Amino acid sequence: MSKQLSNFIDPSARVALAAFLHDLGKFAQRAKIDVSDELLENNKQLYCPFHKEGGWFSHVHAAYTGIAMDEIEQFLPPLKGRDLAPFPDWGAKDSDDSLINAAAQHHKPDTFLQWIIATADRVASGFERNEFEQYNKAKDETPTGKNHYQARQLTLFEQIRLADKTRRQDYRYRYELRPLCPSALMPVLAKDYEPKDDAEAQEEYRQLWDGFIEDIEKIPSSHKDNLSLWLDHFESLWAVYTHAIPSATAFNIRPDVSLYDHSRATAALAVALWRYHHEREDTPEEVVQRIKNRDDWDEKKLLLVQGDFFGIQDFIFATGGETQKHAAKLLRGRSFYVSLLTECAALKVLDCLGLPTTSQITNAAGKFLIVAPDTEAVRNALDQAQIEMDKWFRTHTYGTAGIGLAALPACCNDFLKKKRENAQKRPFQSLMKKLFEQLEEIKLQRFNLCDQSPDDAVFSGFLDEFKEHGVCRIDGHSPAQENRMSDLADDQIKTGEYLTKYKRFLITKNDPHHNTLKLPIFGYYVSFSKNENITGKFGRLATEGELLRTFDFSMPQSDDAPLWNGYARRHINGYVPKNKTEEIKEFDTIAGEDEGEQALMVIKGDIDNLGLIFQEGLDGTRQSDDSNPKEGLTFAKMAGLSRQIDAFFTIFLPYWCHKHYRNTYTVFAGGDDFFLIGPWHSQLKLAEDMQKQFEKYVTGNPELHFSAGFYMIKSGGPILYLAKQSEKALEEAKRHNPQSTQPTPKNAVSCYGERVNWCDFKELMEKANELGKLTEKMKLSTGYLYSLLQFVDMEAKTSDKPENALWRSWFAYRTKRMLDRRRGMNGDEKQQWHNELAKQIVDEGIDKHKQAYKIALFICLYKRRNKPHNKHREED
Repeated sequence: MSKQLSNFIDPSARVALAAFLHDLGKFAQRAKIDVSDELLENNKQLYCPFHKEGGWFSHVHAAYTGIAMDEIEQFLPPLKGRDLAPFPDWGAKDSDDSLINAAAQHHKPDTFLQWIIATADRVASGFERNEFEQYNKAKDETPTGKNHYQARQLTLFEQIRLADKTRRQDYRYRYELRPLCPSALMPVLAKDYEPKDDAEAQEEYRQLWDGFIEDIEKIPSSHKDNLSLWLDHFESLWAVYTHAIPSATAFNIRPDVSLYDHSRATAALAVALWRYHHEREDTPEEVVQRIKNRDDWDEKKLLLVQGDFFGIQDFIFATGGETQKHAAKLLRGRSFYVSLLTECAALKVLDCLGLPTTSQITNAAGKFLIVAPDTEAVRNALDQAQIEMDKWFRTHTYGTAGIGLAALPACCNDFLKKKRENAQKRPFQSLMKKLFEQLEEIKLQRFNLCDQSPDDAVFSGFLDEFKEHGVCRIDGHSPAQENRMSDLADDQIKTGEYLTKYKRFLITKNDPHHNTLKLPIFGYYVSFSKNENITGKFGRLATEGELLRTFDFSMPQSDDAPLWNGYARRHINGYVPKNKTEEIKEFDTIAGEDEGEQALMVIKGDIDNLGLIFQEGLDGTRQSDDSNPKEGLTFAKMAGLSRQIDAFFTIFLPYWCHKHYRNTYTVFAGGDDFFLIGPWHSQLKLAEDMQKQFEKYVTGNPELHFSAGFYMIKSGGPILYLAKQSEKALEEAKRHNPQSTQPTPKNAVSCYGERVNWCDFKELMEKANELGKLTEKMKLSTGYLYSLLQFVDMEAKTSDKPENALWRSWFAYRTKRMLDRRRGMNGDEKQQWHNELAKQIVDEGIDKHKQAYKIALFICLYKRRNKPHNKHREED
């Protein structure tokens, strides 16, 4: 970190805190916290716009922001004193420009810092100037007919349109006003939930507020002295309690952005705007005049920094040496290590740029987005961060993996949601398109080798490193240390072990000598901890400035328990099956947990058309919406949509596996994709269940779906081969592209080499179940079932060989021969069974599903494996 930028971390964190809490009053007002009339009136005079026509104050929540900040001040880092830069000392003449006033004055700004936060608030919402002026005069009213007490948050998923831009928006679903937990992620029908009167609505808010006040005390008080660390904890707490609070209920705006997502976007933008002007030493009075009139909204003040982890698959599934011997533990450790690397990379960028954690808007599936000021010092520091990370990856992965950084300059006008005259796309929609295009470019510029000197790109002295201890016995290609492993391989195995024992990991400046990994990551030390009381809640490390981050990654305690344990939370990967001694189950053990064949099934999947969803799904391009400023994607909506997609895979799915599919091994699940391993038949049922739950999660929107590829393998199969085959299966599923669903194809499954949509897959699962019952009832032999596979192939090739059309006759003959050998059955019974088999296998099976009927046949056959065989013999 440069000396110049290192001085900005605490001041930036204070600006972030003020911006983060600017709408605290919305929470407090709707909870109807106890306030005297006199105090409320005084705060209205200070913070609320007054409208002479009618003589009333609008946006009373701003008054409640000032009141609520006084109420929670005892739990916050110091807001008064002599060292509160960039806010004035408490005893100074201009103390009116305090942190509290900067937060509460966002609808009535006057000073430089107040205007910075007010501007960030407007940019996060995508408001043009005249639109905001109308909003500032508006009363609380939503399109759903509910006021600010009764309105509950709409889901963004219900509004996404791709193929059918004219599809009607009904807004039938809401999120329950509850703390963040697995069950609270699922939307519910508004007609069964949304309050009908203010008293009921306020009581819900009051219960939420009381929980927030109670849980804010759980943040260790010793962490207040480390502002950036404390702010990271607080952001997680704020997410738990405001993820389902609508941020806007006035100006007839749809209440579809959470208070958390709006707060986070506002904080990131405010810090970047303040830093831009502060680093340039701009005169505050001049900035106020220009920003007030929006004369500088085309000035590129912001820098959107994207990070992308490339080579994830190769990193996780690398084989060689004794990889197979430690497969389960190593796979788990490597997968978690990807999250560690991404987390440390984001921290490295934030540290190098002197930014707090709230400047990071997204971090999921190896990708992150940070909002920074576009200054020369920041760009230079960003280049230095890239050099340091490149060096680490070249040293320890020899170029097989890395994290690339890219920066895109932006102005405030780039965040507007209203389409400009003669423009093809809305400004923020265009900005999103550029971000996605830039992300693709990062993948093609690994280590920026073309711009480096030969010395930087070549591994000099590489062979000499093998002389003392030889080759790593785990990965088979790295230089080993005394224990015959590379430090990286050793750390990956240790990580796999620690994950079963501990609930938190720490990132520190120096080695705390407490379950610490050998390799520092980009200069940071990572260690694991189980019992916070043993370490005194890490108070000494926090007070001395050694502790940079503490993350809780424990499994949710129940469906409805708030995801909060006093520390910042990271939803990393999720569930793995354990034995009675709390050790990770090995794959050969998992493979034997289902009836029938002892084998593993891999599921690899991801959401279809994700880039299109972000770029166009919420653009509001219906003709009636084009001029509507309340439609379209905004920065806060983008952050919210990204968070909610990630939450299905990082919160809901792991807990669902823990509750219903306890033998499922989560290799990775986050962002928009997942990779799961488990007993073969349980995984098929899990996938079916996942699709059903995801459909509920996205309110049944037919344009939101995921595809999945299945691959079945014996437990001793090579991990890399397993990964490649599952990737091929997913690619095959993605080729499902019926013309009737353009431009949103896919929504499909590839299983046992056959590609079908989810509806057909569910039906084939049921057909397999029905065929299994018939097999037991009629004691069908394995030979008979295998003959059905032949008939499926014949049906599929009738166009090539017309004689294959005789397969129905062959089926009738084969079935008759089989039934004729049954003793004790009369002719009517045999005919009845024949008809039942023909209906099940021919009419509702092969004729209907064609080649895909093999899925049902294979499931039925594999379930019969390792069972006592039917002793009745028959001709093949």
